[in-house]
Amino acid sequence: MATVNITDKDFEEKVLKSRLPVLVDFWASWCGPCKMAAPVLEELSDEYKDKVVIAKLDVDENPVESQKYGVMSIPTTILFKDGKELGRQVGFGGRQPFETLIKSGL
Repeated sequence: MATVNITDKDFEEKVLKSRLPVLVDFWASWCGPCKMAAPVLEELSDEYKDKVVIAKLDVDENPVESQKYGVMSIPTTILFKDGKELGRQVGFGGRQPFETLIKSGL
C-alpha cells in the first residue's frame, strides 16, 4: 500500500474518520526536504500497511487543513488517531523520527 493523496475536501473522511491511525505529510512540490522524506514515507507505508495509513497533503493546493493545524514550515508530519492529533514532527530528520511517531499511535 503506497501513500495516499488527500485534499481539504476529503481530509475529514480519510483522516479524522479513519479506523487506523493516519500519518499526514504536509508537503509541497518545491520543498527539498519534502522530496527527501517521500521515499522514506513510502517505505514506512509498506512496512506498516495494515497498522497505519500514510497520507500526503499538498499545502499549496490545500491551505485550509494546513492552516487549521498550524503548519508553518514543511515538511510537517502529524499523526492522527480517532480524529485527534497525537503528535507531530517538523522537518526531515531521517527515518527514525517518523517511525517513533508511528509507533506512538499503535
